[in-house]
Amino acid sequence: MSAAAETSHHLYPLISDLGLILMTAGVAVLLFKKIKQPLVLGYLIAGFLAGSNFDFFPSVKDTKSVEVWAEIGVIFLLFSLGLEFSFKKLMKVGGTASITAITQIVCMCIFGYFTGVLMGWGKMDSIFLGVILSISSTTIILRAFDELGVKSQKFAGIVFGALIVEDIVAIVMMVLLSTIAVSQQFSGMELIESVLKLIFFLTLWFLGGIFFIPTLLKKAKNLLSDEMLLIISIALCLLMVILAANVGFSPALGAFIMGSIIAETTQAEHIEHLIKPVKDLFGAVFFVSVGMLINIDTLVEYTIPVMIITLVTIFGKSLSSTIGALLSGQPLKQSVQTGMSLAQIGEFSFIIATLGMTLNVTSSFLYPVVVAVSAVTTFTTPFLIKASTKMSVRLEKAMPRKWLKRIERYSANAQSIKSVSNWQIVIRAYLIQIAIHSMIIIGIILLSANYLLPLLDFRFGNVVAAFLTLVILAPFFWALSLRRVAVDQVQELMSERKYRGPIVMMVLFRFVMTLVYIGFLLDNFFSPQIAFFAFCISIVIYAIFRKWINRQYHKIETRFMKNLNAREIIRNKRQRSDLTPWEGHMTLFDIAKESNIAGRTLAELQLREQMGINVAFIRRGEITINIPSRNERLFPGDEICVIATDAQVTEFKKYLDRNEIDAPDEGSQPEIVLQQLELHNQDYIGKSIRQSQLREKTKGLVVGIERKGNRILNPDSHLILEKDDILWIVGDKKLLATLLLEHDEPTVG
Repeated sequence: MSAAAETSHHLYPLISDLGLILMTAGVAVLLFKKIKQPLVLGYLIAGFLAGSNFDFFPSVKDTKSVEVWAEIGVIFLLFSLGLEFSFKKLMKVGGTASITAITQIVCMCIFGYFTGVLMGWGKMDSIFLGVILSISSTTIILRAFDELGVKSQKFAGIVFGALIVEDIVAIVMMVLLSTIAVSQQFSGMELIESVLKLIFFLTLWFLGGIFFIPTLLKKAKNLLSDEMLLIISIALCLLMVILAANVGFSPALGAFIMGSIIAETTQAEHIEHLIKPVKDLFGAVFFVSVGMLINIDTLVEYTIPVMIITLVTIFGKSLSSTIGALLSGQPLKQSVQTGMSLAQIGEFSFIIATLGMTLNVTSSFLYPVVVAVSAVTTFTTPFLIKASTKMSVRLEKAMPRKWLKRIERYSANAQSIKSVSNWQIVIRAYLIQIAIHSMIIIGIILLSANYLLPLLDFRFGNVVAAFLTLVILAPFFWALSLRRVAVDQVQELMSERKYRGPIVMMVLFRFVMTLVYIGFLLDNFFSPQIAFFAFCISIVIYAIFRKWINRQYHKIETRFMKNLNAREIIRNKRQRSDLTPWEGHMTLFDIAKESNIAGRTLAELQLREQMGINVAFIRRGEITINIPSRNERLFPGDEICVIATDAQVTEFKKYLDRNEIDAPDEGSQPEIVLQQLELHNQDYIGKSIRQSQLREKTKGLVVGIERKGNRILNPDSHLILEKDDILWIVGDKKLLATLLLEHDEPTVG
């Protein structure tokens, strides 16, 4: 009994503290949802109340355990951010977003650093302040864009691209700050080594992850329930966290990398959906713990620094981002809109501030100051976005006409510079080829020397280890030395005498590098004399089995590219850009108490027959009726979701106005969705819509078919399905996702 009592006493503070945190977070969610403010701000205030600032409110007793929960929260936040990120998105980000983001980051690092110095802060506080102010908040911007309805405008695309670049730069900054904090040096070889080390491990992790993880998830797909998929996803995340920590990086970096790897798989959206409750839970704990560190006395003492830093953030980020967008060739209006949208700090700033505290290199006042600045800029962001258009008009009127003409001319010239010479293409292809394969080769050699060789601790164990390593690396040696890249461009350049010499030299350089790597490999396992003898044998074997090695490399490359592009292939099949004339969208309406159509069935209303409108679901209190039958009645207070084109929605609104229906809620996200399916599965071809049982499998309805360029709205259930038909189905989101994944699987795998 005493042991049990002791255990209970030991667990009590942990459980009670977690309960208090979640209770205050829950209250904050309800209140801030009601007043339509960011939930992050609610969590911060909840933490502020749950801290030691108020005696009349219950306080957290064991702050160390809360710090552990908060660290777990950071891991899941960055894992979730990685799931939304994807390195392919970064590769697709245009020069406009990259130039804008990099200009803003560089300027704000400088502004922040000198602001700290001028206020008398120490060097480390000033450096961290500069980095903290350089990263904008994705969460706050997305929410503001949704509320203002500007996500479809051109400047929003630039902002989203800039946020992607900022996310990856923030990860790099965290690594650099860790190095600076440990060495207390602000330049030199250590920083360069840290960057090179980061690039090396990022490349290896990404290439290895894309090669193995999608294949693993695909092979085990039939065995994985939602529960198992969630567990495996978290296990992969924590495995990468351990790997990152073991090589000297932040655990948060490992979580972000694994999220970005899984983001390239076909199950990324499903995993993101499964991980969201876990992320929300631990994310809430993290932000509440941030709020707990706010000290009233500190805020009162540093009121003026908070005001100064807030002004530097708003004006500095607006100005630097605007200049960056102008430098990238954007017109003045879009540049101003972009700049004023990025004028805030948020979740990544908290994580960087937490890093400073964890490393014990920043002062205690920096954290609450950053939180206060974030809270203020959260409120100002929507107003700045709204005012950006008017500000651009005022600037156009205030600026001299010569300046405006120069900006317009520069923008036009920048937009027209898109051509890339053949020589640039060849150089880029050769550099990528050398860099990627060099990292793979070096990584496998180091792994083999440090982990495989110690395992083979017997006579001739080094021979076995060297042989296995050579077999594994043979395809990559072939690719580095002999694989042809940019073939068409090389052929064109070889017809010009001035390019022949450089191209031949690049080919020879690749071959020499391969020989150097083979020598480096053998030198790790043998003495110099034996290594030279083994080197000669390796070259002979390499030449004899060249064709086999070639085939093995192409198998590896094919699998990698298939895994890398699988999600995109499926997405492209589902989202064809040529269906806009008849593509419907989902809109929600509320049935008013005084409505004339309340009490009538769908068959009596004849919405489909008269206006071509389909009812996707009816929500009645806590009950949702998906794909209602014709005999289903509408009642006062019901919420109905209809699928219609823009023209049909306009007509339906007029119909509803005549019958006193409330206005639609455009912002709702129903679980019933409209989705596209391109028929190539023999199980459906030659059957009628009814025989295919698509309605039963998706709890849905076929609302349209495109066949050989002809479009059939509301097809009859007896219509026979043909090969290459494109079906539009409205149904349960999860069931449709499962059907589409199974249907597309043969073409992907």
